[in-house]
Amino acid sequence: MILFPAIDLKDGVCVRLLRGDMNAATTFNDDPAAQARKFEQQGFSWLHLVDLNGAFAGKPVNGESVSAILSAVKIPVQLGGGIRDMATIEDWLVRGVRRVILGTVAVRDPDLVRAACHAFPGRVAVGIDARAGKVAVAGWAEETEISAHDLARRFEDAGVAAIIYTDIDRDGALQGVNIPATVALAETVKIPVIASGGVSSLADLEALKATRCPGIEGVISGRALYDGRLDPASALKVLAC
Repeated sequence: MILFPAIDLKDGVCVRLLRGDMNAATTFNDDPAAQARKFEQQGFSWLHLVDLNGAFAGKPVNGESVSAILSAVKIPVQLGGGIRDMATIEDWLVRGVRRVILGTVAVRDPDLVRAACHAFPGRVAVGIDARAGKVAVAGWAEETEISAHDLARRFEDAGVAAIIYTDIDRDGALQGVNIPATVALAETVKIPVIASGGVSSLADLEALKATRCPGIEGVISGRALYDGRLDPASALKVLAC
């Protein structure tokens, strides 16, 4: 199981939000590239990046910071936030992003997701962010009536590389991963699922690993890594077993 350290970008710096609230941001590093290098040195095999401003603006905003990160590390990077057309998808992939994450357009323009999966096999993931089981889009500012499971099923045959499933109510809140919901989603589709939101300790990773759910490919952690609640070496060892 892969542990993805998160670098959330707001106004060019690394932050963590509380349940997606842009007004509840804590800055952890004003040098995103340095943070990315630190994660690489700690032994992580992937990075998870989110352009928070871009998610609200509907277009890339923190491109300079993303480019700096891509130049700073050799490990693969997945990126979400403000990626809503084929030109932007192609631009990021050409610039070195290993995998783009499509969230809002998965709801608003599913044909684009399918086209991108066809054009760039293995390099397109879908971000499903849910509050009480219902999908939210546009930086979580807009709620829909679509369930996370129904949205996932729409892309079962599209060639999606992974689904990043975020429980919004737990994101940044250090309340533990919503394991039942994550396992249920992973058992609904054949697409690999990456859990996101709520990791607070090694026990959360141990509990997720203990499910032995083959559909769960990995888990994302942000605040717990930044504030020292989660030791990188111990966390990586647990998930590697």
